[in-house]
Amino acid sequence: MYKSLKILLAEHDKDIASITKNYLVSRGYSTVLCSDGEEALHHFRKERLDFVLVDADIPVVNSYDLVTEIRHKNMDIPIVFLGTNTHQKDIINAFNVGADDFITLPFSMEELGLRIEAIHKRTKTNDQKQHFFTLGEYTLDTLHHVLIYNGRERKLTTKELELLYLFCEYKNRVVERSLALKRVWNAENYFNARNMDVYIGRLRNMLCEDPNVKLENVHGIGYKLIVQPI
Repeated sequence: MYKSLKILLAEHDKDIASITKNYLVSRGYSTVLCSDGEEALHHFRKERLDFVLVDADIPVVNSYDLVTEIRHKNMDIPIVFLGTNTHQKDIINAFNVGADDFITLPFSMEELGLRIEAIHKRTKTNDQKQHFFTLGEYTLDTLHHVLIYNGRERKLTTKELELLYLFCEYKNRVVERSLALKRVWNAENYFNARNMDVYIGRLRNMLCEDPNVKLENVHGIGYKLIVQPI
């Protein structure tokens, strides 16, 4: 038996919407189907939802604005893009606004189901993790998705949080690139690797104010979060 989730499915293609909703319902998921971004936002604001599936080409309110608004209200809810567009910049944009995954059509319903289960399981295990890390003058608060420096809080996206959490677990040790891709992006491929490079750059910018904290490349292997004792 699958755990009952309430899923928001924002999909403008009637055939894909019908097939996807029927499959989700067959797995025991309560599914709210919307045909455009405005309708999806309406339901998101009114209902308790556990998961969001977004058509990359959703009309009225586009997918990026939709997800940006959702992330503004809820940093924890899993969000997966569904789309035929495999251009690198569009996939990276999806992750940049807060997507947890991007599934490219055509895909099997079984693959979709497995990804939903994997992402949901990973999200729920956060409750069992360490919630606070001290990195020099920084504090990572995983409960509220914030990095704190001198009393200033910076909100983190899901991917930023998961990647920084991984580096905190391996503080002053090497994290292999392949491990980071599999742990945070679930797969080691070209698009995910390029997307991770963007996130590595973001984390470096966030951590640049304390000279005792550095996120360094380990040539040919991966990365190392170096934290010098104060």
